Amino acid sequence: MPNLEATEQREDGRDVAAPSQLRPAVATIMLRTKVRQGERTQDQAPLASRLLLVAGRIGGSVARLVEEEATHGRAILFASIYMGLGAIFWFKASSDPPPQAVLAGLCVFAASFALRREAGRLSRHLLFAGMLICLGMALAQWESWRVSTVMLDSAVTTTVTGRVERRESYDNGGWRYVVRVETTEKPTIRRSPERVTIFIRKQAKPFDLGDRIQGKARLTPPSGPALPDLNDFAFSSYFNGIGANGFAYGNPTLLSPSGDGVADSPLDKADIWLAGLRNGIGDRIRETLPGDTGAFAAALVTDERRAISKDTTESLRIAGLTHIIAISGLNMALSAGIFYVGLRYLFSLFPGVAQAWPTKKFAAFGALLTVTAYYLISGFGVSAERAFIMMAIMLVAVLFDRPSLSLRNVALSAIVILILSPSQVLGPSFQMSYAATLALVSGYSLWKRRPHRENILSRIRLISPLLFVSRFFGGVLSTSFIGGASTAIFSIEHFHRLATYGLAAHLAAMPVVSFIVMPFGMAAMLLMPLGLDGPFWKVTGEGLELVILIAKTVAGWGGDITFGRQPGWLMPTFIAGFLTMTVLRTRLRHLGLLLLLSSIGVAAFGSGVPKPDLMISEDGVLVALRQDNILGTNRERPQAFIFEQWQKALVATEHQPPTMLPADDRLPQINKTTDRRRRLSREEQNAVRKAMEEALDRTMQGSFACQKGAWCVAMLDNGAMLVTIENAAYLPPACDTANIVVTPIRLRLDHCRSGAMLITGATLRKTGSIEMTLTADKPIVSAAFENPQRPWTRHRTYDWRTGKFGTPPAQISPVNDSPTVGDNSSVNDSAE
Repeated sequence: MPNLEATEQREDGRDVAAPSQLRPAVATIMLRTKVRQGERTQDQAPLASRLLLVAGRIGGSVARLVEEEATHGRAILFASIYMGLGAIFWFKASSDPPPQAVLAGLCVFAASFALRREAGRLSRHLLFAGMLICLGMALAQWESWRVSTVMLDSAVTTTVTGRVERRESYDNGGWRYVVRVETTEKPTIRRSPERVTIFIRKQAKPFDLGDRIQGKARLTPPSGPALPDLNDFAFSSYFNGIGANGFAYGNPTLLSPSGDGVADSPLDKADIWLAGLRNGIGDRIRETLPGDTGAFAAALVTDERRAISKDTTESLRIAGLTHIIAISGLNMALSAGIFYVGLRYLFSLFPGVAQAWPTKKFAAFGALLTVTAYYLISGFGVSAERAFIMMAIMLVAVLFDRPSLSLRNVALSAIVILILSPSQVLGPSFQMSYAATLALVSGYSLWKRRPHRENILSRIRLISPLLFVSRFFGGVLSTSFIGGASTAIFSIEHFHRLATYGLAAHLAAMPVVSFIVMPFGMAAMLLMPLGLDGPFWKVTGEGLELVILIAKTVAGWGGDITFGRQPGWLMPTFIAGFLTMTVLRTRLRHLGLLLLLSSIGVAAFGSGVPKPDLMISEDGVLVALRQDNILGTNRERPQAFIFEQWQKALVATEHQPPTMLPADDRLPQINKTTDRRRRLSREEQNAVRKAMEEALDRTMQGSFACQKGAWCVAMLDNGAMLVTIENAAYLPPACDTANIVVTPIRLRLDHCRSGAMLITGATLRKTGSIEMTLTADKPIVSAAFENPQRPWTRHRTYDWRTGKFGTPPAQISPVNDSPTVGDNSSVNDSAE
C-alpha cells in the first residue's frame, strides 16, 4: 500500500508524487538550468569580465587564507621582522631621520593600536607593523647615540699613550691590541678616538691586559667600501667602538703594569679579569697543541681566530667549514647538547632519582650554566652573543615545559638582539645565522607534522645500529643542505663566493666534530682547573687535524665559485620570499617559494650589474682598469685588502701589473719628503709631458706604464688618457696631457685649468672609492658616498684646522675631451 504522506491518487487510480516531493526535484532542475545559462553567458562575456571574475575568486581564496593565517597567532614572528625592517630603514637612510618624527610616529601608532581595539584585523595589523617599524628606527637611533664612537678623520703618525684592553695573536708572531687612548702627542690629535687597534709585528713577550703602554704608531680611519655598494668596514668599527686602526713602529714601551694604581670601576675590573682568563686559556691550548691545530682549538673556545694560518683559513672557507671556527649556533648547540644528554644519562643510572626528581630540568639548567660560561670566556663576539641568546631561550623554555625548538623562540632571540644592538641586522653573521635557523626550525616543524609510519626494521636488533648510523648521516645531510641552501644567497651578496662542495665536506667533518672534537674539548675544559686536560686536548687535536685534512682535500677539488655584485633588488626580494616561506603556515607560504625561485632565476639569467671600467681606491693610491676579467693596476703589488675585493666583486681573475719604465736622466729627480713644494720649470714640465706621451707607446691599452715613485699613464677604452701622480710637482704636465688625473695628495684644487678631470685625496676623502663607466661622451661616475653625514661617515668632512665639520663635496667635474695646455704651476701652493 503506498505511503499516504508521500503520494496522492489520481482519478484513474495511479499513484503520483505529492507536491512536497516535487519541490526539491523542480528546484534542482531549475538550478541546473540557471547554471547552464550562466555558463553560456560567461562564455559569451568579454575577456575582461572573465578575468575580473577569476581575480575575484583568487582574491577571495587569498583573503580566506589570510584569515586562517591570523588564527595561528604568530604576531611575535612578525614583531621581530618589523623591528628589523625599521632598523634597516634607519641605517640605510642617506641622512639621520629626525628623532622627533620617529618618536612621534611611535607614539601615534602605539596609541592607535592600543585604543582602536574594535578595528578590523587588517587595520590592527597595519598599526602593529607601523608601531614596531618606528620602534626599530628608535632603537637604531638610540644605539648610535649610545656608542657615539669618535672616528679618526685622517691618517696620522703620532705617539699614543694608552691602556691595553684586548689582545690577540697572529700566526706570524704578531699581536693585535685594542688600546684605550689616554693621550696623543707629536702631533696631538685634536679629535682623538677613544679606542684604537694597534698591530705589533714581532714581540717576544706580549703585553698583559691592563698594561699602560706608549709608542709611535701610524693610525688610519676605518676603511670605507672598496667600491660603491660593497661592505663599509667603518660601519662595524663605529658600533664596535673602534675609532682607528694602525700599526706600531717598533715595540711600544711599558709605562706601568696592570693594576698599578688604576682606579677602574668594578665592571671594568671584571671585564679585564674575564679577558685575562680568556687569553690564559688560549695560551695554554696553543702550548699543548702547537701549530694550526692548537690555534683551531683555541678559536673554538676563545674565538681567537687570527692565529690560524691563512692557508688553513682559506681551505676551511673554500670547503664551507668556516662556521666551525666561529663560536656560533653550532658550537653552542653541541656544547649544550653534550652536557644536557650526558647529565640526563648520568641521572638515568639512578632510577630512584630519575623518578622522584625532574631530571630533565636539572639537565637543562646545567646546560644553561655551561653555555653561559662558554659565552663569558668567548670574548663577547657578535656570533657568540647571538648563539648564546638563542640557546638560553631554548633551555629556559625547557625549564618552563615549553617547546624548545620553535619559531617563537627564534623570533624572541632576534627581538632581544635587536633591542641590544640593532646594527647587527645588516651584518652577514646575523643574516646568515637566522636564515639557517629559520630554515632548519621551519623544516623540523614540517617534518614533525608528517604522517608517522612505524618502521618494521627498527624491531630487528641487528639492524638497529645501521639505522642509527643512517639516521645520523641523513640528519647531517638534510641539515647541511637546508642550512647551505638558505645561506647561499647571503654568502654571494656579502662575500661574492659560494662553496659548492660544502655538502660533502659537512658529511665528512661533522661526525668528527660531533663525536670527537666537542666532547673531548668539553672534557678538557672541565678538567683544566685540575691540570688534567692535556690528554683530552691531544684527542681533540687529532680530531681537528682530521677536520683540517678534510678541508684541504675538499678545497683541492676547487668548487669555489666567485660571483660579482648582485642587483640591488635581489636581496630584499629574496628575503621577502624566504620569510614568507618559513614564517607562514598556510598554503600562502608557497607564494614565498615562488617569489624566491623567480628572483633567483631573474638574477641568474639577467644581464647583471654593469661592471665599471675604471676603479679608484678611497685613498687614491690604487687605480685599476678592467678589460673582461683582467685588472690592470698602477701598482706592481697592489694592496691585497682592496684588490681582492675588486677581484671578487668584478669577477676578475687575472692581474696585469704595470710596465715599469727605466730611469730617465732627462726627467727631474724629486724627493717625496724634501721636495713636497717644488715647482717644475717650463723645460722640466715639457720633458715630463713628452715622457708621458712616449710611455703610452710602451704599453698596451688597458694597462699602465709607470715611472717608479713619480707617475703612471694609461690609455682608456674611449680614447682618453689617464695619469696618476705621486707628487704635486707633476700636476701641471699631468693636467696639460691627460683627460683624467688622479693623485692621493690632498690638494685644495678640484679641477685642472686645462679642463681635465682632477681627483685628489681631498676629493676621495669625502666621496670614498670611485668607479667609472667610460662612454664616448663622458664617463659615468659613481662614488661610495654622496652625502657622508651619517655618524660612521661624518668624520670624513672634519677639518682639523678649524675643528668643524665641512659640507659634502661638489659633483666631480666631467672630462673635457680636448684639454688645452696652460700654466698650472700654481697648483704646488695648493698641496696640504
